[in-house]
Amino acid sequence: MPKWFNTAGPCKADIHYMLSPTARLPELRLLIDQQNYFVIHAPRQVGKTTAMLALAQELTDGGDYVAVMLSVEVGAAFSHDPIAAESAILSEWQQSIRFRLPPPLRPQQWPDTNTSSQLGVFLSTWAANSERPLVVFLDEIDSLQDESLISVLRQLRSGYLNRPQGFPHSLGLIGMRDVRDYKVKSGGSERLNTASPFNIIVISTKGETLGNAIRPNNLI
Repeated sequence: MPKWFNTAGPCKADIHYMLSPTARLPELRLLIDQQNYFVIHAPRQVGKTTAMLALAQELTDGGDYVAVMLSVEVGAAFSHDPIAAESAILSEWQQSIRFRLPPPLRPQQWPDTNTSSQLGVFLSTWAANSERPLVVFLDEIDSLQDESLISVLRQLRSGYLNRPQGFPHSLGLIGMRDVRDYKVKSGGSERLNTASPFNIIVISTKGETLGNAIRPNNLI
């Protein structure tokens, strides 16, 4: 089958020319093996989503992990209503997981909607019942704002201490902006004023290259 160059959304390996995700992001496998939580940020159309979708598939196919790329963008319409935002996100995740993971690797339980901490409960339950260590990449994290963003980040921070048996073995936040630039308010501050598990950042240092530098940071 012929292949084409693509700039309209994520590439598909069977019809588009694309680089191996492990070649573009050689540091990530080590970060994942070490149970790290990390942030990747770069401008649009440099291949973040394509690379992470392909890496998730590669990790799952390798048999060591169950890995999936999921988006939180649908929650952006509910900046001041975390419960509604999380319900919308979970609904989107159910559909995405159906098409990205085989039945034996899919989560068997989903939390009740219209309750608080839905995302944390879901990730914890899935990790606890998964036959392999769970790796999750959350795309479009910078589409969330205000109370919804605070709620999601706090749930991830809280669950981090329970990894890998009770929360994802490794988790990445993917977006256009460095998480340090998120303008979230908590107690009058522009930051969450809490310790963050996302102490590693992978940045874009060239227009078409992802992740040429990794450095420790206090991100949230």
